[in-house]
Amino acid sequence: MAVYIDTSALAKWYLSEPRADEFAAWIVESASPTISSLTMIEMRCLLARLRRTGILDEPQEVGAHDLFVRDVDLRRLAVEPVADADFRSAVHLMARLGSHPLRTLDAIHLTICTSREIGKLATADAVMAAAAAELGVEVVRFD
Repeated sequence: MAVYIDTSALAKWYLSEPRADEFAAWIVESASPTISSLTMIEMRCLLARLRRTGILDEPQEVGAHDLFVRDVDLRRLAVEPVADADFRSAVHLMARLGSHPLRTLDAIHLTICTSREIGKLATADAVMAAAAAELGVEVVRFD
């Protein structure tokens, strides 16, 4: 079964964060790890923010990004494109899940996961995990 990997969980593969070793062992065993084209920009922004706040230096930022791009280029991560219809669907998803304080990009990630019928989501985000579970998606948490 394919698994959709949220940026919050995926970052653990490239950074020394809590539960990074556990995530690394898990992803190696996962079939069809999938991200979206949205993850490409989110990962870049995350790494830049970590550099700006002094958590990473520039060589660490560049190195982590290079590893991420290499994994995409080598198709270790399948990349689902984001379509205009996904934005419309995310609006409906947010209305349906009104009790969950979903952020915009998380709603788009969940839309991609569910519309592509990917039945499993890996995340380090508690709000996203709760929303995914309500949608019937199996959740693997790394928070």
